[in-house]
Amino acid sequence: MTTDHTPTSPWRSTHHRNGRFFNPDTPPQRFSQFLKWVTSRKVGPWRDFIPSTPGPPPPPRVQGDNLRVTFVNHATFLLQTQGLNLLTDPVWSERVSPVSFAGPSRHRAPGLHFHDLPGIDAVLLTHNHYDHCDIPTLRKLVARDNPAIVCPLGLTPMLRKIGFREIYELDWWQQIEWRGLPIHCMPAQHFASRGPFDRDRTLWCGFALNAPSGTIYFAGDTGFGVLFHEIAREFPRIRLALLPIGAYEPQWFMGPIHMTPEQALQAHAILRAPVSIATHYGTFSLADDGETDAVDRLRAALAASDHDPAFWIIPEGQGHEIPLSAGPAAASVDQHRGQ
Repeated sequence: MTTDHTPTSPWRSTHHRNGRFFNPDTPPQRFSQFLKWVTSRKVGPWRDFIPSTPGPPPPPRVQGDNLRVTFVNHATFLLQTQGLNLLTDPVWSERVSPVSFAGPSRHRAPGLHFHDLPGIDAVLLTHNHYDHCDIPTLRKLVARDNPAIVCPLGLTPMLRKIGFREIYELDWWQQIEWRGLPIHCMPAQHFASRGPFDRDRTLWCGFALNAPSGTIYFAGDTGFGVLFHEIAREFPRIRLALLPIGAYEPQWFMGPIHMTPEQALQAHAILRAPVSIATHYGTFSLADDGETDAVDRLRAALAASDHDPAFWIIPEGQGHEIPLSAGPAAASVDQHRGQ
């Protein structure tokens, strides 16, 4: 029997109008802009496939205030703390597309074998794009672990069909208390769709896990905006921020929905996070930036910074312990394969 926690419809959200969600601080992208982009694309270079070796199996559990983070790649992280295992936007498929024979394909393998994952207690799903909401992977997780899933408004019908039974559907700034861990749905500046006719029919979001030792913030997909100041005011003790840095070119088109590496570094400063980790780069070619562009620009911004911020670029498959307090340590974990 399905147990879901879906708000009563129709939604009375301040960012929902005429059947669609919207970004309050950003004008909607026009179809003419999309046509201009797709007919004039200049995609940066990518290798067909980037050799890599999956990392070792993570520990079954991490107890107490210890926090272990494993970057699988793209936007998929294994978060282990308080004896709980949480997985963000899990994608193990070869393509992020409605069909198996076309669409963006992997340029590098996941950093962990799926069968090496420990038992997953909950999935954090930020929106329905194929590179974040991968139905084959979600079905495998349901069959293996039957985890809970936390998602933004509108995704419950799809998740029920996949087989999830414990579904928490939230609007921005709503929260649940799940196994003693407060999970907050955070605003993001993005959009949603899985086809040509469902644009913005469901919501998009980030998440803040308000653990006793400090908040873990996962931004999902987002452009840069005032939302970071709002999140910083609401969560003054952020321990770790997971911030996207890729799919930003061309900026005239992608700017409202994807941050540049320099903007991600600004967000890191606004959030006052002791540690941030880069996400959303180097796996799928989704915009016009090349394979290493995002990492190269972030490294350059870090080198030019006067404050030596701890914004980490970590290799896929490696688990990293996040200290309770951290100083500038970017170089110690910046081993990402960019050569």
